[in-house]
Amino acid sequence: MQFKPFKAAAVQAAPIFLDAAATVEKACALTREAVANGAQLVVFPEVFVAGYPYWNWYMSPLEGSPWFARLQQSSVQVPGPEVDKLCEVAARFGVTIVIGVNESVPYSLGTVFNTNLVIGPEGLIARHRKLVPTFAEKLTWASGDGSSLRVHETKFGPLGVLACGENTNTLARYTLLAQGELIHVANYIAFPFIANYDMPEAIRIRAGAHSFEGKIFTIVACSAMSPELVATLKPTPQQEKMLTGTPNAFSGIYGPDGRLVGDPIIDHEGIVYAEIDLNRCIEPKQYHDILGHYNRFDIFKLEVNRAPLEPIHFRGGSERAELPALAADSAAESVEDLTASIVRLRAPN
Repeated sequence: MQFKPFKAAAVQAAPIFLDAAATVEKACALTREAVANGAQLVVFPEVFVAGYPYWNWYMSPLEGSPWFARLQQSSVQVPGPEVDKLCEVAARFGVTIVIGVNESVPYSLGTVFNTNLVIGPEGLIARHRKLVPTFAEKLTWASGDGSSLRVHETKFGPLGVLACGENTNTLARYTLLAQGELIHVANYIAFPFIANYDMPEAIRIRAGAHSFEGKIFTIVACSAMSPELVATLKPTPQQEKMLTGTPNAFSGIYGPDGRLVGDPIIDHEGIVYAEIDLNRCIEPKQYHDILGHYNRFDIFKLEVNRAPLEPIHFRGGSERAELPALAADSAAESVEDLTASIVRLRAPN
């Protein structure tokens, strides 16, 4: 199979924090900029719309509760008006967009998902909810399910997506590779908190390993910290020091040899571009094709549950209970008749 080379863009930017509409406007503007520079696939950071719950890392759960309410109120529904706007831009420019959002659900005000959307010129292609929120993130996000652990056919080739720490999950990554993934999107947030945790280095290890193991391309898009974002959080001096630690963000594009294609961006906002030729994935697989000749399926077996997890299942009939129509004579039933019925029920046998 012959693939046509294309240009990809990885956006490293800060959201307009907790403002979904304004952040979507920024995403549209950055998409137009990337398209003007020849990009056909534009990748945005994890929960770019409209920000990450940083307070979980330096506040107690009770202190952070009002911030959770603000994040929930700035989350988006899928489909919804914010998604519609991104779809319009994708259609107008013939571009494919991958973008992280905080997704709310119609059945609960207390449940928010860390969700990645894949949007093509034809509309919304896919929605993937992060399988397991990482550490303190569990105070904000619910867990996704296996129904969206899929590879999607795009005009460029088969594409899969995982958010941040999901890229540490070997079985999740293998599940995508085993479906023929050749373009992997790994998006992240700027993470400055832990002194002995180097976010750029952690991203390099994960992205390089996935590309090398699968002999594929990995596009990394990470959010950036902005002074406006920090100011919105109203941190104490000690908290501000934590929020502005460096290095905290890394975006770049990796080839099937596990090495960077072009220069990455560290910390500051910008866009990384790279020409991607999926035909380069063929020769390396002669050495290690873990999806075929370099595996032992007689020894190893992976089973994936793709059943969607839902709060309720209805069996038969309408989901909405309909009140039966009252007969005319029953509507005129007298108080005396009702009283007599009650007396009969209470009478001893």
